[in-house]
Amino acid sequence: MSTLRFKVVEEAFNRKAVPVETPAERPEVYYAKAVFNRRKMFEYLPKATYDALITAIEDKKPISRDLADSVADGMKRWAVDNGARHYTHWFHPLTDGTAEKHDAFIEHDGKGGVVEEFSGKLLVQQEPDASSFPNGGIRNTFEARGYSAWDISSPAFILDGTLCIPTIFISYTGESLDYKTPLLRALNAVDKAATSVARFFDPEVKHVKSYLGWEQEYFLVDEALYSARPDLTLTGRTLMGHESAKNQQLEDHYFGSIPSRVEAFMLDLEIEAHKLGIPVKTRHNEVAPNQFELAPIYEETNLANDHNLLIMSLMGEVARRHNFRVLLHEKPFAGVNGSGKHNNWSLGTDSGTLLFSPGKTAKDNLQFLTFIINVMAAVHKHNALLKASIMSATNCHRLGANEAPPAIISIFTGSQIERVLDMLENATTEQLANLSAKSEISVGLAQIPEILIDNTDRNRTSPFAFTGNRFEFRAVGSSANCACSMIAINAAVADQLNTFHAAVEARMVKGISVEDAILEELRALIKAHKAIQFNGNGYSEEWKAEAARRGLDCETSAPLIFDAYLTPESVAMFDRTGVFSKIELEARNEVKWEMYTKKVQIEARVLGDLAINHVIPVATRYQSLLVDNVVKLKSLFPGVKGAKVVAHDLDTIEKISEHMDVIKTETDAMIEARKAANHIENEREKAIAYHDNVVPAMETIRRHIDKLELMVDNEMWPLPKYRELLFIR
Repeated sequence: MSTLRFKVVEEAFNRKAVPVETPAERPEVYYAKAVFNRRKMFEYLPKATYDALITAIEDKKPISRDLADSVADGMKRWAVDNGARHYTHWFHPLTDGTAEKHDAFIEHDGKGGVVEEFSGKLLVQQEPDASSFPNGGIRNTFEARGYSAWDISSPAFILDGTLCIPTIFISYTGESLDYKTPLLRALNAVDKAATSVARFFDPEVKHVKSYLGWEQEYFLVDEALYSARPDLTLTGRTLMGHESAKNQQLEDHYFGSIPSRVEAFMLDLEIEAHKLGIPVKTRHNEVAPNQFELAPIYEETNLANDHNLLIMSLMGEVARRHNFRVLLHEKPFAGVNGSGKHNNWSLGTDSGTLLFSPGKTAKDNLQFLTFIINVMAAVHKHNALLKASIMSATNCHRLGANEAPPAIISIFTGSQIERVLDMLENATTEQLANLSAKSEISVGLAQIPEILIDNTDRNRTSPFAFTGNRFEFRAVGSSANCACSMIAINAAVADQLNTFHAAVEARMVKGISVEDAILEELRALIKAHKAIQFNGNGYSEEWKAEAARRGLDCETSAPLIFDAYLTPESVAMFDRTGVFSKIELEARNEVKWEMYTKKVQIEARVLGDLAINHVIPVATRYQSLLVDNVVKLKSLFPGVKGAKVVAHDLDTIEKISEHMDVIKTETDAMIEARKAANHIENEREKAIAYHDNVVPAMETIRRHIDKLELMVDNEMWPLPKYRELLFIR
């Protein structure tokens, strides 16, 4: 075992599970130990302060400076009692990650020393530098000021001795520079819109909440093997590598026995997550080798999104304790299942009614159908936007292959809901009258009171599937901030519900009953938006053609998909709901195009380096050995016999030369294409140039490198192979 590769592979295979110190208490004892939740608030805050803060949280109202000072004092005492020495405003810039700047709890005491202080002013607002975060041109480098402001609806927590205060992040001129600000706006919009519609059925409804249950898929790779792959360390995915003879085709990894090293990591992660109040509940092997999943209990969308960002950060830290590296890239390995983050989304009233859940009476089910059909209408109207909300330079590798949904947004409802919608669409006026007049329906639409949670199988090829009492947005990428897709769907549904509410009221003004008005409008929506409903195989070529005929967006180029944010329909919708201004949308698209370009640019640079400095030298060295062998064999076996003996080696030598020639030529072409693209000032045009000219060259280079991997002496190949990366136990 002479090479570095064999040494790191041996080290990885021989590594044992790291022991985990399991807390003596049960989870309910230490759960949320590091969170300033209502229980801690009640303990550390004066009664009047506690009551006022809870009221502000529930009514979504700002708090006064005096109240902030009182909260800050109690929060600081709790944090210090639990070992915190610093505090930070924790926010979500447009990087898909989180950001924080730590300050100590100290101020001058006027006597040459310091005292620990933390005021309401420091709690509520700070001014981090806004110039170095992605901003799409909203801020110039010399205009650095930005504001972070406390989000009182998300509890503070302690992480590694620092009090973390969840905040929004906006520019000096008020535009959002983060994901949380527009997410809160979208949640506020859907609350108001859904509440107005829900009151058609229950006048006592005060609020409608958006819920999110994310399923986080990820890969684990031994740290030594990870470090031996420059492409993994710098881009998060393998830019080359021939697939293993065995990968996921036997389907033996999915839900299989969890390897001991991985189980130790999972246990450690769960303990740390529970201390931070993250309700992770489910863990299992996923489809691909070394791929896994964890999922929590559902929470309100804003908090669930905070928790997902926190768990992604926590996963990386815990993994390193177990000599692993977590891969959150959507497609770290070609030819096997990619990683998504399925966003299970639902709406529910303050009384606990889930609006996407069938009921036992005609009225309950009319409400259920009302919200289901309005979601269908919103998704149909904005299917291109929803695709743009989940698109990225990394997720585009995953969509449409190996368990991932295609890059066409459609809705899977299941056979039973499909039948009910067909009946409702084709019902006669008399049948509709019977439906609205009776609590127990026996004419025409008798199935409606008996709607059950669909027992058909989930459609893995559907990007947006109804799964009983929620919609599962399956197209979201594993590394993404959930907020991006949640902003789009909540805003689009809010806008559609507002339109629906206005249409129903307009019918009622003409003397039509509320039930009849709702039914008439639902029928119109079904007819207008049935094109979005598809229960078949999303992978088929027939569906691609059919989707185009239906007028659904079938664009596959990521830079062009981002255009959906700036269509007149999207701009108007976001403006009506108050989620984004046109300036904010333009800025975010600049960021999306810029991030796409930079990620592809980094990958191209890494691939060029590996091709020229790793692969070509090794292939040349092996080829030289073959040439030397041919010369020696010919001297031993002259004439026809010698030609026959060396024929195979000569063929291999020729093929190696052909592959190396293509790699060198395409690498040079890729570099020139990159240089040409870099001179383009317009970010959209630059991203398109990278997509159209750089990415195809990378794919060609990879194809020929992967061929060489099968030809070059295994002991000489410098990088860990798929069979070594994917089967560590």
